[in-house]
Amino acid sequence: MNIRIVERLDQVPAQAWDALGGDRNPLVSHAFLAGLERYDCLGPRYGWLPRHVLIEDDAGGLQAAMPMYAKTNGYGEFVFDWAWQSAWERSGLAYYPKLVVSVPYTPATGPRLLVRSGADGPMLRQALIRAGIRFARDHRVSGLHWLFPDDADLESLRAEGLSLRMGCQYHWRNDGYRDFDDFLDRFSSKKRKNVRRERRRVSEQGIALRILHGNEVPDGLWETFHGFYMDTFEKKMGIPTLSLDFFRETGRALGRGVVMVLAEHDGAPVAAALCYRGSDSLYGRYWGCARDYDGLHFEACYYQGIEYCIREGLARFEPGAQGEHKIPRGFLPTPTWSAHWLAHEELGAAVADFCHREQQVMGRHCRQLMAHSPFRDGQGPADVGAVGSWRG
Repeated sequence: MNIRIVERLDQVPAQAWDALGGDRNPLVSHAFLAGLERYDCLGPRYGWLPRHVLIEDDAGGLQAAMPMYAKTNGYGEFVFDWAWQSAWERSGLAYYPKLVVSVPYTPATGPRLLVRSGADGPMLRQALIRAGIRFARDHRVSGLHWLFPDDADLESLRAEGLSLRMGCQYHWRNDGYRDFDDFLDRFSSKKRKNVRRERRRVSEQGIALRILHGNEVPDGLWETFHGFYMDTFEKKMGIPTLSLDFFRETGRALGRGVVMVLAEHDGAPVAAALCYRGSDSLYGRYWGCARDYDGLHFEACYYQGIEYCIREGLARFEPGAQGEHKIPRGFLPTPTWSAHWLAHEELGAAVADFCHREQQVMGRHCRQLMAHSPFRDGQGPADVGAVGSWRG
């Protein structure tokens, strides 16, 4: 094996990269990750510096890869480590730069240790982890953090003895529903009526919704959507890092891997939600609107996505981070994970202890939240919590 680090994904052929899993998950695809670099969504001003790990055979064939970034701030990670930063700085140490293995600005579970199909997966995942840690040591950074890994990667990270941190999101799972009404029929009567009332309010306001895939969105509509996106960040006092060219070009490149829910009033766009579609999952990411409409956010960001998953036979819908308000709409508490290696031995031991104790608290929290499930007893999906092992 030959291991090397590249600072631009354009140095890697798209077909070779996507053969590692990007053809199944658009968020780790070459088009998405290279698009972030190519269209000025990363770099020093945002604190994301690509340092991708590649493993190649003697003939130069790509066998495995890990999307890794040097970070100079904590923005866009969604695994919050400000207390760790404070402890480092009180000890007279610099917390930044650090390294993360993740999809920038994207709190969605997925592969982080990308391995070619048919290759020795466990061996290559171990090699990627150890190569990342070796790079971290050589460059004297404070630590290396894997954010939102999927099940296979989580087990490899666990096997390497890393500190595992549990989070909680709200995901929808397809229990073989025939249609949206079949899904709602599993709800308690009160929760079912609430959802139907919310959906009815949207139609009563004269709003029509339709689905467009990335290659079906005209340039003018991408401009409108980007305006919605910018407005959302301005309202929330966030940093709008994604450019119009990024949305436009990745939409064309990913085609059906991009799903736009467009809301129109009198034929004019008034809001839109943007999702990304993998081989078995839908990932909700961006939302914006021209003005407030009663219930439209829930319709565009949640209910339309659920209908799409049922119609397309997708198993899972992750609508984004946070939001206990998603529970009564059928998105149930689901553990998410991150894994952490810290260079400082004593501070690393304190973080490991913290993560272990936090898991117990988060496990109890998720179980308590399940009491608010809208499903009648025994009617909820059977595999809730399947993203990562629930060890709380």
